[in-house]
Amino acid sequence: MYEIYHVYNRSIGGSNIFTDDSEYTRFANGIRFYQIEKPKIKYSDFLDQTIHLAGGLDWQKFFTGKEKLVEIVAYCLMPTHFHLVIEQLQDKDGMTSFTSNLLNSYTRYFNTKYKRKGTLWEGRSKKVIIKSNEQFLHLTRYIHLNPVTAYFVDRPENWPWSSYHEYILESLEDNKMCSCDDLIGMDRFTYRQFVENGIMYQRERGRMKSSLPTS
Repeated sequence: MYEIYHVYNRSIGGSNIFTDDSEYTRFANGIRFYQIEKPKIKYSDFLDQTIHLAGGLDWQKFFTGKEKLVEIVAYCLMPTHFHLVIEQLQDKDGMTSFTSNLLNSYTRYFNTKYKRKGTLWEGRSKKVIIKSNEQFLHLTRYIHLNPVTAYFVDRPENWPWSSYHEYILESLEDNKMCSCDDLIGMDRFTYRQFVENGIMYQRERGRMKSSLPTS
């Protein structure tokens, strides 16, 4: 197994970088697309060619015969930031190439849409290596509870822009983005209980953090 990292970044000034479903979808599909090493087609062209397909994008067909830079293990997209848990598959800068391509692509899309210039992100993405299964479980719980901590939803399954559904719903097995089953170490029901047992603690932790002075 290659190294697994928590990668995250946020917008400059805390502005919203995901404002509607189309923008969340654009970034989420980009996560999948840029897993591929040196795609032979531009992401925008790929979307144009497949946008009218019945049933949506055929990711299994897209990945067939192609080398991946990374595996996506978990994710959560929030209005001002994102979290990714990534397994690096290439020894040399696979994760760096993936992250750079993904963020640069979304910046071009966002700047064109809103007629703006300049960077969208708060510097380079941060990355933290995951050293144990316990750290992994607590990290994915933290990530999946982000929308609950922010009071966007009451339960993590009500937020559509995270991998939580793939962790708890067997029905998504055939078209899921994340490769996580070998890492969870517990069944779906037990993982769901583990996550939900952290809701009150994480909300209280978030409330205390927000009450601290910023300067």
